[in-house]
Amino acid sequence: MAPPSSEHAPAYPGFSVKYTKLFINGEFVDAISSKTFETLDPRTGEALASVAEGDAADVEKAVAAARKAFEEGPWPRLSGYQRGRILFKFADLMEQNVDELAYLETLDNGKPLFFSKYADVASSVKCVRTVAGWADKISGQTFKMDGPYQGMSVYEPYGVTGAIIPWNFPILMFVLKVAPSLAAGNTTVVKPAEQTPLTALYLAALAKQAGVPDGALNVVPGFGPTAGAAIAGHMDINKVGFTGSTEVGRIIMEAAAKSNLKPVTLELGGKSPLVICEDADLDAAVDIANVALFFNMGQCCTAGSRIFVQESIYEAFVNKAVEKAKKRVVGDPFKAGVEQGPQVDETQFKKILEYIESGKAEGAKLLTGGNPVGNKGYFIEPTIFGDVKDDMKIAREEIFGPVMSVLKFKTLDELVKRANNSMYGLAAGVVTKDMDVANRLARSFRAGTVWINCYHVYDQSLPFGGYKMSGIGREHGLHSILAHMQLKAIITPLKDSPWL
Repeated sequence: MAPPSSEHAPAYPGFSVKYTKLFINGEFVDAISSKTFETLDPRTGEALASVAEGDAADVEKAVAAARKAFEEGPWPRLSGYQRGRILFKFADLMEQNVDELAYLETLDNGKPLFFSKYADVASSVKCVRTVAGWADKISGQTFKMDGPYQGMSVYEPYGVTGAIIPWNFPILMFVLKVAPSLAAGNTTVVKPAEQTPLTALYLAALAKQAGVPDGALNVVPGFGPTAGAAIAGHMDINKVGFTGSTEVGRIIMEAAAKSNLKPVTLELGGKSPLVICEDADLDAAVDIANVALFFNMGQCCTAGSRIFVQESIYEAFVNKAVEKAKKRVVGDPFKAGVEQGPQVDETQFKKILEYIESGKAEGAKLLTGGNPVGNKGYFIEPTIFGDVKDDMKIAREEIFGPVMSVLKFKTLDELVKRANNSMYGLAAGVVTKDMDVANRLARSFRAGTVWINCYHVYDQSLPFGGYKMSGIGREHGLHSILAHMQLKAIITPLKDSPWL
């Protein structure tokens, strides 16, 4: 496999990193400590920009601004229609700035520019527009109660929400947390991942331009043990959402419980099974498996990282899967035709290589890949292991990289038990021509999303979240807005009514 070119694509015409400071109360400001940290270009490992490093003191300042905006400002007092109009304008501004947003995302994250523009930004715009459309349609119910009383239920915003977002889909994760919270009438404080803070700050500027009032949205770049911990444990934050590893999700849940018992929405890790049945169209199955695992350099929580193949077609599947993986183009994500860019940073790069070594050591058969690509940046070959056993580390733990594990199975009963034998339950997939089999497996998998004869298909109309240690709660569309609201019951006496 050819190494990525050392000559990286030129900057987007007129491009410069515009926003590197904290965004608090509608203004870009330095951190109270005046500290900064470098965000790196994963193509080279070189610095892109110095970003203000927020910590607990800055979170305190941001929460105070958000609290004042909620208690005294216009945002929660606007009608849902008015909030929706502002969010629609925000989506329009994202669309108008799609090229710069996509370029910045690829520069900071490393994913191919094509996907940044036509998948990440496009999906994010749709997310904002979906929740904007729901903003004026949230309603409670009325109840005819026993006795001379009328009951009604109303949805109300929590108040100040916190969001801690990951580095694998920075723009999309930002809007999945922020847009529903704002649509519900909350104000919010966001900590982007320290690896990828640049698009969150750019989006904050667009939100202000769209008309989101000062203090309603605050963005505090920083590190998990400082800024992230301050958000999770803050007594004046009423609800927190997090997407990331199960390990960190535990820490956030503990901090939320120990502070003010704030509710949490957690979208966490996965080790998702993809089942290839013996009646499957083999070429289609290989294409689906390739997308399921290698999409976004394997840095996807729903990645189909355990490929279960029925033993009668195992050898044929493996041969075709290896052939396809070898053709996958790894290189500079700004260059046309590149399918796989670098991993996000050196830490992730080294972690993936360690998993590859563990697969070799435990006896899995390395069929292709397994090596770094080039001598600069964080590129790794698409990697496939065969003869993988359930108890191997690469079959149990989330690798979050371009490493596919292929396992054999005989019967469906055996398969269901093995597929569900995981602490995770985020997603699953099945490829088969038999819809009875497909439906049986879809109902048997203990996972929040199941794909049949496809993979990585998402829509804002569908709930998204995990079973078991893959998380708590659901996101997307109406589900995400209701997750940012309290439900209140109100009872009123009725006197002298002829209908009692």
